[in-house]
This record gives sequence, C-alpha cells and structure tokens, in this order.
Amino acid sequence: MMVRRIARRTWIIALVAAVVIPLDQWTKELVRQNIAKFDYIIPIPSLGEYFVFEHVDNHGAAFGILQGAGNIFIVIAAVVTVGVFYYAIRHLPDDQRLIRILLGFQVGGALGNVIDRIMQGYVTDFVKVGIPGVYYWPNFNIADSAIVCSVIALAVVILYQDIQVSRQAKEEAIEIGAAGSSEA
Repeated sequence: MMVRRIARRTWIIALVAAVVIPLDQWTKELVRQNIAKFDYIIPIPSLGEYFVFEHVDNHGAAFGILQGAGNIFIVIAAVVTVGVFYYAIRHLPDDQRLIRILLGFQVGGALGNVIDRIMQGYVTDFVKVGIPGVYYWPNFNIADSAIVCSVIALAVVILYQDIQVSRQAKEEAIEIGAAGSSEA
C-alpha cells in the first residue's frame, strides 16, 4: 500500500526527469563532439549571432555564477531532489499534476548538471543569446533551461492558485454575510 502511494505521487516527477536528463546529456554530447571548446556555430542562419551554440565549460552554477564552487552543487542537487520527492509524497495533494510536472523539470535539470559535474568536474554550456557587440546572456544548457523555466512557471502556478483560493474565500465570506443579514 505504501509503495503504491509513493509511486502514485512521484511517477510524473520521475517520468519528466527521465525525459529531461537524456535530452540534456544528448545535446551536451553533440556539442562536445561537434564544436571545439570556445568555438561556436550559428544553428539558425537567419538569427545570425543573436543565437549561437558556443561550447564552454561552466565550473559554477547556472549562467556561470559562483565559479569554482562545483562540488557544493552536487550536494545541493541531492538535497533538492530528496526534498522534492519528500514533498510530493508527504504534502503535495494528488490533484496537483502540473506542479508535479514542473518539479520533474527541476529534478531533471539538477540531475542533468550533476552528471556533468561527476563525469567531467564541470558542466557543458552551449546556448548563447544576445545582441552582438552589446550584450550576451551567459551561456546555458537544456538542464539550466528546465530549472529556470520550471521555477518561473511554478511561481506563476502557485500565485494563480493562491489568487483563486483568495477569491473563493472572499465569495464564501460574502455569501455567509448575505445569508446572515437575510436571517436577521
């Protein structure tokens, strides 16, 4: 019974992570095999140098912050992964599928970068976007995108759900108030 409950509450997270991790690793391997370090290609000619694939090593966190602190991110990813599964099993209501999907993206992204850190000692980043000669966003990869996009989406979903609960409580309070004044 306990195993069924755990499986029912975690399978979506595990499935999404199981899609993100190989996709992330596959794209990084393609970059390592086809683009020399610190070299780049223009994958979509019409976008020119606004969107390039540039092979770089990242010894820090997402978007190159905290350079040299790589091993701490392995620990953080492990804690986050355990925390996500614990939360999903113990506290997340069964009907919260979208939140489980978003948590799966976060777990998949975190573990995708952990694989690089364990295997290479750094993460392979390659997506580079910006305005040539003006500014480029720090290079990133599929795992980084999965983490950042799902965190933003999770914040939006939670905010939306909170607004819905607030509206419902307000409507119920108005109904109770109206019912109370009609009885008087």
